[in-house]
Amino acid sequence: MRSGSPGRGAAPGIGEHKVRYSAGMMRFAVLLLLAALPASAEEIAAAGLKQRAEILIDRWGIPHIYAANFDDAFFVQGFNAARDRLFQIDLWRRRGLGRLAEVLGPKYLEQDKAARLFLYRGAMDREWKAYGPQARRMAEAFAAGINAYIGWLDGEPGRLPVEFQILGYRPAKWTASDVVRIRSHGLTGNLNNEVARARVFCAAGAEDGPKFDHFRSGLQPKWNIQIPEGAGFCLPADVLRLYSLATQAVRFEAPPAPAENEGSNNWTIAPSKSATGRAILASDPHRAYSTPSLRYIVHLSAPGLNLIGGGEPSLPGVSIGHNGAIAFGLTRFYIDQEDLYVYELNPRNPCQYRYRGRWERMRVVRETIPVKGAAPVKAELAFTRHGPVIWSDADRAYAVRSSWFEPGTSAYFGSASYALAKGFEEFRAGIAKALVPGLNYVYADTEGGIGWVAGGLAPVRPNWDGLLPVPGDGRYEWAGFWSGSQLPSVHNPPAGYFATANEMNLPADYPAAERKLGFEWVNASRAARIAEVLRPLEKVTIEESMRLQNDITSMPARRLAALLARLDSADETERAALALMRGWDGVEHAESAPAALYEVWVARHLGRAFLRAVLPEKVAEAVRTPDLAVMLDTLEQETLPDRDTLLLNTLAAAYRETSALLGADATEWKWGRLHHNLPAHPLLEVVNAELRTKLQVGPFPKSGGPHTPNQSGYHATDFRQTGGASFRLVVDVGNWDNSRAVNHPGQSGNPDSPHYRDLAPLWLRGDYFPLVFTRAAVEVALRERILLRPR
Repeated sequence: MRSGSPGRGAAPGIGEHKVRYSAGMMRFAVLLLLAALPASAEEIAAAGLKQRAEILIDRWGIPHIYAANFDDAFFVQGFNAARDRLFQIDLWRRRGLGRLAEVLGPKYLEQDKAARLFLYRGAMDREWKAYGPQARRMAEAFAAGINAYIGWLDGEPGRLPVEFQILGYRPAKWTASDVVRIRSHGLTGNLNNEVARARVFCAAGAEDGPKFDHFRSGLQPKWNIQIPEGAGFCLPADVLRLYSLATQAVRFEAPPAPAENEGSNNWTIAPSKSATGRAILASDPHRAYSTPSLRYIVHLSAPGLNLIGGGEPSLPGVSIGHNGAIAFGLTRFYIDQEDLYVYELNPRNPCQYRYRGRWERMRVVRETIPVKGAAPVKAELAFTRHGPVIWSDADRAYAVRSSWFEPGTSAYFGSASYALAKGFEEFRAGIAKALVPGLNYVYADTEGGIGWVAGGLAPVRPNWDGLLPVPGDGRYEWAGFWSGSQLPSVHNPPAGYFATANEMNLPADYPAAERKLGFEWVNASRAARIAEVLRPLEKVTIEESMRLQNDITSMPARRLAALLARLDSADETERAALALMRGWDGVEHAESAPAALYEVWVARHLGRAFLRAVLPEKVAEAVRTPDLAVMLDTLEQETLPDRDTLLLNTLAAAYRETSALLGADATEWKWGRLHHNLPAHPLLEVVNAELRTKLQVGPFPKSGGPHTPNQSGYHATDFRQTGGASFRLVVDVGNWDNSRAVNHPGQSGNPDSPHYRDLAPLWLRGDYFPLVFTRAAVEVALRERILLRPR
């Protein structure tokens, strides 16, 4: 077998790391020895702290927080989040609350208005109650800790992060409600898909719409789309403009490449299948890349509390990690939690819409938005009974109904309900309160139990399936939500392991047609590769889980290479392209020439030509990008006329383009010369060259592709990686100090910190550091000690 990378092992795509991981325990010991360096110390008086506390920062930038009580633990977490990530969390807060124009000027007014449409506006007592008894205490203490650090900066102006100095403003103080009212930073669905499907139906008509839309998105489980009466398919071109503004990151100058292929991997291994004799849990969420990372690793220790792992830096607690009794990880579980409603407006009063035979008035909220360098602006925000109005003219209006707007749906704050559980049933009860986004949770405990629980707030749609926009006139209403007990779960699966990778994983006997949780899932290739590696292993090691998280084998590439293997050609270019691909094992190493050709072919040539071959031109333009699984199935079935000609012509075109990109000598092509990782700082494009050098991490040549377990989604215009795993975790359940983690490019958001970019080399090599947990191991790895005392 020809391979895209050197040094093959027994399993394609993971053997390149075999030598490194076979010496895994030695490396682990060396890392701990290197960590035992003299530690610096600092003492800070913190207003609002009840008792003395410590932050012990280890060699890899992980803060281990030791507090004397529950409230102080989360107070110090907030204080430390501000210490390491203040600009990031301040910017996230301003974006979510619609307060960007206040410090950045009128350019951000429209984004502020959009964000305010998606704030939680319900009763706060119901909101706090929905998360469980400790949630409000956690949020109040966390916000107080952030504020204490901001107050401390008044006496330490030299410690103000450089970004505030560049932009000329100071960080704002928080309230506890800021932690939960912001809804627009989470991942939900399926509003974009509803609109994309409607555009295909507009081009194709209702009769052919389902057949043609299948090439855009193959529904799983198999399903006949229920076409609602009266909504219409031809939507305004900019119907989602406000929705997109509300949910996008803050952009300064050049817009970043959009995050693509967001998903995740996780698995849990029972002791019977584990080489350690203990359970193993692995989790690597795939999100957009940035500097600093979207995740932050923290350890919280107090009486009755010992919690470590990764989470959003702007939230208290952790969402992926362990608490000394159980371990937990997550991936997206694609519940459809959004609907687009279409309204007929009263010709005499555009603030009224038809609902059940009468004109109903929109609720209008008037707010004043402060604007830097200009007078405050009064904004009118319109809402129907279903949600915020995102588009309207004299005749029609469009509004969004989302699970976001229900109490208890702040994204990822649901971890307050499950992260302190001590057993499976308590964990599953906690997941029932973790409502947004829909997630696959994997579980393992020190007693040897493992499991999977699907969680999320799933609407009951009695008379439609949520796949197309619907009239807002009362005929299509949610009838409550499916309870947590009605979502699938498994405890101690007979296979000895359970893995998820965003694939359609509803059990065969699940009543999918009745509950209609969702029909749009991620390509199953990562899940198939994970199963291919894990299933035959009698015993799984920690190192094998690390290798699998970094696996760069593409199952779709294998399938397409198999199709090409049967072809021949008299054309010189086609023959050269076939020769390069022949025998390739689908391993997408950065050094691989076949990987470079394959990705240029699939991303820029094959998909578009395939759509033109199977769809009318107008419909092909509406679809834009084919569902890869549907395309592969169609090509393999040999039902497409001139299939071989299509493959050869597009492959030759890709070969010519790759020659233009990488040179005429195909033996010198390398995928990593095209595909690169650049986790951009938000200010990267608006600072001078000296500051850009200081803020920029990378670029790095990158292995992998959109459908490898080490997911490397990219923007097709420049092959810059936009989605993947910046944070990875493998937990040795019970032998906690032997757990491993990495967080790219580093823990700190301060470019002067040694932990701003120090983890990037580890991450790029597919390596990890020990996520130490016991106090003794933390003291060995200690690099910096911060003592906090009440002021």
